[in-house]
Amino acid sequence: MRTFPAEPVRELMTDSHYLLCASAGVLRLEAEGQSWVLPPARAALIAAGRPIRVSIPQPVTTSSVLFDPMFAPVPPTPLTVFDLSPLARSLLAECGAWGDSSDPYAAALFDALIAVTWRLAEQPSPVVVPAGSSPELRRALELTEQRLGDDPRFEEIAAEVGLAPRSLARRFEDETGMTWRAILRRMRVLRAVEELAAGDDPVTRVAFTVGYSSLSAFNEAFRQLTGRTPSAYRASFRP
Repeated sequence: MRTFPAEPVRELMTDSHYLLCASAGVLRLEAEGQSWVLPPARAALIAAGRPIRVSIPQPVTTSSVLFDPMFAPVPPTPLTVFDLSPLARSLLAECGAWGDSSDPYAAALFDALIAVTWRLAEQPSPVVVPAGSSPELRRALELTEQRLGDDPRFEEIAAEVGLAPRSLARRFEDETGMTWRAILRRMRVLRAVEELAAGDDPVTRVAFTVGYSSLSAFNEAFRQLTGRTPSAYRASFRP
């Protein structure tokens, strides 16, 4: 287990398959054109030798397990974020007591952890946003994220990246398969997840912080993406 301060974006690549779990705080992870948020009670499975981008918007405490590629199969994708089941949490806690996996009991524990978490990784979290590939689209996404709490205007963002609104709209469809408005809703939910993990602010304040003036609209958007209300999602952070 380790605690990390807030950090800007950096690239991470390991020689081992990497199971990374957040117990407090939030990480942002990006790979292959998708950006994920990793809040408490969730895990990321990162394949060996595959570069990802990591940023830490607030201090975070994590626990992690490194698996030799000779010991564990290749993960289903280079990066997947998923919910930890109670069984996975228990196995992770038990494995933490064993630094030497050559012991038969420890080896059985790690085998079980692999079986459980690799299966969970087949059902990734829906809390993900396309990252874009072209410089113009990545800049448009960056500007959108910077203005979530305000009222971002698509036409203004298009002008700032040097494209006509119609051209930028086509970029969104071609590179992400989503409209700008749909990505804006997802970004607001991702930011809300970070705010919910950061403290105990009322859900109403979180809604306003991420740009919603209506609590019912915020609750509906959050439930559509995560399958839970903001309050239920926050409760899931705790074992």
